[in-house]
Amino acid sequence: MHDFLLATLHMKSMSIFEAGMLICFGASWPFAVRKTYLTKSVKGKSKFFLFLIILGYVFGIVHKVMYSLDFVIWLYVINLLLVASDLSLCIKYSKGLVFNEENK
Repeated sequence: MHDFLLATLHMKSMSIFEAGMLICFGASWPFAVRKTYLTKSVKGKSKFFLFLIILGYVFGIVHKVMYSLDFVIWLYVINLLLVASDLSLCIKYSKGLVFNEENK
């Protein structure tokens, strides 16, 4: 684990634009999670969409591990955890993990 942490600090292949994209995307998730938690309402939220976002972050993490390991991987991990939190709240406050059911 120590070697993995040190490897993520390697800046040679890091893209400032990739980091900027992830920071911008990630900036909105805490507000979405907070709103879902406080209102206990999932109206208008799509569990399928959140699942696809999580899958996209998983692919980004796999790419980082296999081809371009740098500290940007942590932005992927943070974003993935935030979206997973929102998805878990959606599942908790709705009728489970049903993708085709309309949220009420």
